[in-house]
Amino acid sequence: MVRRRKSRIERFFSLNQHRKRWGAWRHIAGDPDLAAMRERIVEVGEAVQTRGSEKSLDRHLANLMREFSGQAELLFHHASLIVLIRREVRLAENVGRFEALWAQEAEFLCRHLNLRWLISAADTLAEHAADPQARAVAMMASLLGNTVKIGESDRYIRGAETLVPLPERIEGLQTKLVPLFEGMSVFTVGTDDTLRNMYWRLEPFFAAGAAGMILRTVYDRMQVNDTAFARLRVLHRRDRTGWWDDEA
Repeated sequence: MVRRRKSRIERFFSLNQHRKRWGAWRHIAGDPDLAAMRERIVEVGEAVQTRGSEKSLDRHLANLMREFSGQAELLFHHASLIVLIRREVRLAENVGRFEALWAQEAEFLCRHLNLRWLISAADTLAEHAADPQARAVAMMASLLGNTVKIGESDRYIRGAETLVPLPERIEGLQTKLVPLFEGMSVFTVGTDDTLRNMYWRLEPFFAAGAAGMILRTVYDRMQVNDTAFARLRVLHRRDRTGWWDDEA
């Protein structure tokens, strides 16, 4: 059974939640100059990716700043807003700032954020965006990104990343159905139109504001990084059923 999420009231009375917000006032910018933040570079030594979350907000944001060392300050500002929103620091105000940031800087953010932070942005919009369509589209991006992450994690822990395709299985799929479960069957590698049709259904949502841009960016990145999408793309041979955009 999935554990129930704490209610707003329970979180309000949680000592742990208050500890995680302590000193938050020091990290709330008034009206930051976003254009200037695009130009300024965070310089705090060698970049180190964060893992987990510190109870102390000061320590957590200091660690996070190191992750963005060598990158535009605007990217760190974006990550800081996500942290403040997740810790429910002046929630409505910071959600408003987050949505305004994406309204103004979506192109820059999509170009420069890595998948980790694009999916975090999608999670934030899925939970807090004012527009129901934006929440739904952002949830698509989050679901896509995290599903691929789980698949690639399973591949890693089983040592399957060293396996190579079996030509006889690829050939066999052209003439016979191989069941998976509950009526699903193995993708017909090389010719299948499933992902092409999925792309066509997704395409209208790519135009749905900032959430749509995130969805498009996450989808495109999945086609070029080491994922099942990209590995199947290498084996694909029927042009009219391709599911990627060569210009992306």
